[in-house]
Amino acid sequence: MGWKDAFDDAMKELTAIQRQLQRLDDPTVGLTALHGEVTQSRQKVLEKIEGGITGLREENREVRRRQDRMISDLSETRAELRELLDLVDVLRPLTLADKAGDAAQTRHEEPVPSAEAGSGPTSPAAAHPAAVSSDTKTQGGTVENVERQPQSEAPSQEPDLALKNAIEATFQGTGTSHAQPSGTTPQTSTGAEDPRVEHGVLLLRAAGVASAELIAHRDTWEWLAALANDHSHFRTPPAVEDFKEGRIRTVLSGRSLIALLIELWNTRSTTTPLKDDWADWAMAVTSYDRIASELANVGGHGKTIRIVLDDGLPHDTDT
Repeated sequence: MGWKDAFDDAMKELTAIQRQLQRLDDPTVGLTALHGEVTQSRQKVLEKIEGGITGLREENREVRRRQDRMISDLSETRAELRELLDLVDVLRPLTLADKAGDAAQTRHEEPVPSAEAGSGPTSPAAAHPAAVSSDTKTQGGTVENVERQPQSEAPSQEPDLALKNAIEATFQGTGTSHAQPSGTTPQTSTGAEDPRVEHGVLLLRAAGVASAELIAHRDTWEWLAALANDHSHFRTPPAVEDFKEGRIRTVLSGRSLIALLIELWNTRSTTTPLKDDWADWAMAVTSYDRIASELANVGGHGKTIRIVLDDGLPHDTDT
């Protein structure tokens, strides 16, 4: 009968399936063995991951330690450079004062009187050598030392004081300071007025400025900001606006403007043309002169100072 054959076939298939399911309970090839293999694999993977993470943590700690050391070294180097700059600023006036003193001594040195000219009884030269010789015998000095001693004891701050008085007098429009006699304004070897006076007057004008708008190419602004960044009075503007065609527009305080002028002055004075720093010299001269020309027109009318470092753009543009 057909249904019995079909039933027998079904029973045989069920028996085969049952045998296969029984293999799952076998601890060697069944689910238990599979579970054990998965567990072991998971543990191995976790161990490898933990080992890799531990190594990365150690590397990160070492990188941080190196970074901290580099930052510390850079801070020390920057502090040393600032000390050197301060020392240069201190020694520069002293050197100029020594040169000025030597030049003044050379100009005002009187010739030694001859024996015939000093033979008279009332001649002052007849009594002066005796006084000098007595001093040299009692103190163990020489005539040259006695003559140069007052100059060496003169305060080294007198040239700085004269320069400050000349700057303030020029800024106030009096020409010479009341504290200094006429003709004591610092001058160069050629007789022209010391350019440091004009520089000092420019700094005084910048000190009275609340804010100044600066328009320049972004590359120029990055050079200016990097130049003045290490100065103690420079403050990075809170906003730098993209203008157009690569230009930027920002606002500098009078304090930051002073710092920028000082660094531009130093760069213009220390760089040597026709060498590798020719570009720095050109940038410093152009930027300094452009700022100076704008500060020269300050009239106290409440108009914002606009410094434009772009010859293709009008200086009084409002765009």
